[in-house]
Amino acid sequence: MGTNDFHSVKAVLAPELVVEWPQSGERMRGPENFARMNAEYPTAGRWRFSINHLIASGEEVVTQVSLTDGAQSAEPVSFFTVRAGKVVRLVEYWPDPFAPAENRRHLVER
Repeated sequence: MGTNDFHSVKAVLAPELVVEWPQSGERMRGPENFARMNAEYPTAGRWRFSINHLIASGEEVVTQVSLTDGAQSAEPVSFFTVRAGKVVRLVEYWPDPFAPAENRRHLVER
């Protein structure tokens, strides 16, 4: 992903790949659709990725990543299922940042 050559990512995706975005109710099927979605996404520049957390156990992998193109940023949490070295399922949550609530200001740090 860091190369921004999103079609090269198809090498680690199974032909039966299913990607789900529960927040928007969207489902993508197949490596080609996943690669095209990333390649066609509106961007202000090259995407830069930083892996903040990666947990793997058996066929399951969870990541929390920071990404930016210099103008927009996100921190998705992704749940992967990997079989025979290929991603067969990916469920991603793309949370939006929000302002802290005033009612807990005395309990938290900024």
